[in-house]
Amino acid sequence: MATCFWLRSCGARRLGSTFPGCRLHPRAGGLVPAPGPAPGPAQLRGYAGGLAGLSAALLRTDSFVGGRWLPAAATFPVQDPASGAALGMVADCGVSEARAAVRAAYEAFCSWREVSAKERSSLLRKWYNLMIQNKDDLARIITAESGKPLKEAHGEIFYSAFFLEWFSEEARRVYGDIIYTPAKDKRALVLKQPVGVAAVITPWNFPSAMITRKVGAAVAAGCTVVVKPAEDTPFSALALAELASQAGIPPGVYNVIPCSRKNAKEVGEAICTDPLVSKISFTGSTTTGKILLHHAANSVKRVSMELGGLAPFIVFDSANVDQAVAGALASKFRNTGQTCVCSNRFLVQRGIHDAFVKAFAEAMKKNLHVGNGFEEGTTQGPLINEKAVEKVEKHVNDAVSKGATIVTGGKRHHLGKNFFEPTLLSNVTQDMLCTHEETFGPLAPVIKFDTEEEAIAIANATDVGLAGYFYSQDPAQIWRVAEQLEVGMVGVNEGLISSVECPFGGVKQSGLGREGSKYGIDEYLELKYVCYGGL
Repeated sequence: MATCFWLRSCGARRLGSTFPGCRLHPRAGGLVPAPGPAPGPAQLRGYAGGLAGLSAALLRTDSFVGGRWLPAAATFPVQDPASGAALGMVADCGVSEARAAVRAAYEAFCSWREVSAKERSSLLRKWYNLMIQNKDDLARIITAESGKPLKEAHGEIFYSAFFLEWFSEEARRVYGDIIYTPAKDKRALVLKQPVGVAAVITPWNFPSAMITRKVGAAVAAGCTVVVKPAEDTPFSALALAELASQAGIPPGVYNVIPCSRKNAKEVGEAICTDPLVSKISFTGSTTTGKILLHHAANSVKRVSMELGGLAPFIVFDSANVDQAVAGALASKFRNTGQTCVCSNRFLVQRGIHDAFVKAFAEAMKKNLHVGNGFEEGTTQGPLINEKAVEKVEKHVNDAVSKGATIVTGGKRHHLGKNFFEPTLLSNVTQDMLCTHEETFGPLAPVIKFDTEEEAIAIANATDVGLAGYFYSQDPAQIWRVAEQLEVGMVGVNEGLISSVECPFGGVKQSGLGREGSKYGIDEYLELKYVCYGGL
């Protein structure tokens, strides 16, 4: 889950109170201020400059099914990861709501599949235009519910919208084939048709982009979708539903069923095993992906899986140190290290090792600023929750206990329980947890190596392969290493690789299929062969 171009100028928090001094309570139309005591100093600091004046129309709390906003029997709280404050109560959908959403999507599919590609294209373009018009409010929602620095949140909104724009164009480029067979009185045709209803399950770290990357392709192909957003970040998905409705996307084409962590397993199972669902698209952990693959196997559903990574970042002796350090900062610390493609293991050749570590440490101290996502200058927001902080802490402590050295950082930040200092470790060895588990936090462990062959062996010694990066000025080495790295995406002298035009996905246990690019729409299309005889 990643972005590229916009991060050159950009640096996820949760939906806070709309106005200073107010709390958020649910109602059928969205979130409204409720009377009560003003928030304390920590809350005020958290919301400063954030959500004041935010459009109430985008602050939805109910599920969105069949073009209608529907409450659930229960609600669950969404919390601000920076302060821990409750930000609002959202509909806690269960199995019955999930099945109702699937039925609504299936009923809509029966007519949506017949809508012309040109009309689908036009509607997606209107949805894109509305996202751009509402970019500031949408970005504030992302920062509020995920902690992401506001500048990065703005970047994510552009990235998200560009997927709708891209697939609005690809909708009109779904072509089939005519095949001439040996028989003179026959012709063979290959048609591309939408697979049907898609169950879309998305993560919290890119709460908008991971939806549009999947839904844009599905809707362009003629499919309908049921989205189950992450329980930490449901407001972005619901805001997109409001804009989809405003754009004229027909009822039932885009459905959202938020649910709590308690209900997530059974809701996910319900939509992934429903016989009316033909496709599952999931971004998240490899462990959860395997469970969903099991559900898909029972009814032989199509799947797209973008799962965990353990990206190597290799710096060879021939590399330009300044370029490598800049790439390392961008790759590792975007979204406070909470991306699937962020570098998890830094492999630095002996001849350049000390210079790189010194320059990297200096760059981290100069450029990385921990703070609330709404505050000017913040590049490192909170981690999504305390469990995420505990994992980073565990990796640091394990590495130090086995001989690693803390160059900078290394502990929780004084701002609060979900903040952790950007951390650089040296003298790291392959027996440490941080080299074979995905940290998903602001930790950069550096391993020293001697030869190219050694670096490749270390980089490939894992059962996942999403992204990989390396820096070298040797043309022959660049070709060798790019071809030998066992990953789905490679950054050569570049730390930011994602773009709507390029295929996103991994190999090994990092997933199946590709998202974005001209290939992304194929994930939602079936091939049908028609033999036309009697000519």
